Amino acid sequence: MKNKVIMTIITGLVLAGSVFAFAANAPQPVNLDIAAAQKAETKTAQNTNPPANANEYVCVKPLDVVANPDMYLNKKIKFRAAFDKFSTLGLDYKPALRDSQKYISFLIKRDDVTDHTIPLSEMKIFIKRTEAEKFIDLDSGDIIEVYGKVFSNALTDPWIDTEKLIVVEKKNKDTKKKD
Repeated sequence: MKNKVIMTIITGLVLAGSVFAFAANAPQPVNLDIAAAQKAETKTAQNTNPPANANEYVCVKPLDVVANPDMYLNKKIKFRAAFDKFSTLGLDYKPALRDSQKYISFLIKRDDVTDHTIPLSEMKIFIKRTEAEKFIDLDSGDIIEVYGKVFSNALTDPWIDTEKLIVVEKKNKDTKKKD
């Protein structure tokens, strides 16, 4: 009987030691809000600098480019605008081909209309999908700066390859938290 009690005590101590050892080596919880904020800060820091060759780009107004696409053909341009949304507009159009498997287009808001939200659909702006994935948190109304090259004037519209996209200002700086 005495041996049974000793064995029970030893077994209990071994089990307790195992539990403490397991708890000490268990993965620690991660505060996802802090991790997400640090990741967002890193991502923002990477995307806030203009390209090294920024002086090669002509600063333009989007409506001027739309009004005179021939004048900007094969030119590097930069402009600021309010982001509207990602789209498939203009993809796979043969005269100015940008493959929908590799690219996505995005729309900006017309700056000559203030009482409604109307996209500047005459301007076809393309970005590589791999690059666009860095900007999935863009919201309509966010201010962006686009560095790109007008590669076509098909349909008398400017078709632009985005070489660099910078988020200048978020419309809603406070992100909604899900509880």
